[in-house]
Amino acid sequence: MARQYTYTAEITWTGNLGAGTSDYRSYSRDHDVAVEGLPTILGSADPAFRGDPARWNPEQLLLAALAQCHLMSYLHQCAVNGVVVTSYVDRPVGTMAVAAGSGHFTSVVLHPRIEVAEAGMAEKAIALHAEANRGCFIANSVNFPVLHEPEVTVAGRG
Repeated sequence: MARQYTYTAEITWTGNLGAGTSDYRSYSRDHDVAVEGLPTILGSADPAFRGDPARWNPEQLLLAALAQCHLMSYLHQCAVNGVVVTSYVDRPVGTMAVAAGSGHFTSVVLHPRIEVAEAGMAEKAIALHAEANRGCFIANSVNFPVLHEPEVTVAGRG
């Protein structure tokens, strides 16, 4: 039997400027994303959709969730396969298509830059991205491709 986990959050719209949603321009898209015991995330819409550029938008949060999940899955794969990762930085890029007032992500490309402890680990470090993708809970939950363009360097070889 599969184990089941439940996650909760509270999303509170804070953008009533006095007239509610009386028209498209009468309200702010600002909202708070809260989980008990954690700092609140200040959210809004993408600036292209009248959002506040100083706040996180849902598209950025989805992109970050995919990159975080891949990181956790990848580090696990490396640990159980004898690849010692000493540094990992990712700069993911997501592409979204919008037409007729609706949109969807068409792809996400992760660009992890990994440093490993020894040269003999580099090839395996690249190969483990495929296994990490198969194990990533978030990547398994989306209906668009999550691709990887990793770069591996060896510690001390700048």
